[in-house]
Amino acid sequence: MPPPARPPRRYDYIDDGPAIYVDSFATIRAETDLSRVPADAEKVAVRMVHGTGQTDLVDELVIHPGLVTAARGALEAGAPILADANMVASGVTRARLPRDNEVLCLIGDPLVPELARSFGTTRSAAAVSLWGDRLAGAVVAIGNAPTALFHLLELLHDGAPRPAAVIGCPVGFIGAAESKQALAAFGDAHALPYLTVHGRRGGSAMTASALNAIAQDAE
Repeated sequence: MPPPARPPRRYDYIDDGPAIYVDSFATIRAETDLSRVPADAEKVAVRMVHGTGQTDLVDELVIHPGLVTAARGALEAGAPILADANMVASGVTRARLPRDNEVLCLIGDPLVPELARSFGTTRSAAAVSLWGDRLAGAVVAIGNAPTALFHLLELLHDGAPRPAAVIGCPVGFIGAAESKQALAAFGDAHALPYLTVHGRRGGSAMTASALNAIAQDAE
């Protein structure tokens, strides 16, 4: 079979991949107020804006001052990334991980359905209980389910192993804003580095974008 031919060009657009990348980040920096973002988290904010197309995201972005140091240090020491959703895990650019870190989502574990029924909660939340001792020193990334973030915080209140950092950006209309407020309150009270976006916005792409920026300083 002969290779496909490019269709006739009918639109005026940039189609050089590297140029698109460079121009995108330049546009973000020109149009986004990064003054309230911690200096070492500027690239995290830029990449999150890039992943969402929303320059006003920084108005609701809250990054603990110790987040980047704690999360990047954990990854450089070989810590795993624990994700609430397969989409978050799939969005991690493995080439950016400093130690070929494990990226784990357990929502497909066969124990999860029965555990969710017995707990009376969602499968996303039940899967968090299966992280167990892996939580110790891990980087947690919750980008889908508010119930997973609430469940994590309840485990931590109950003495579960402490992660190095929590990226909590669940999306939705029920519980999302409240779960992120709870994360910020817990993080501030217990000196747990965290990143969140207040309000209903969030999602897997946003969370994975933050992870990719934290994993490697290069933009």
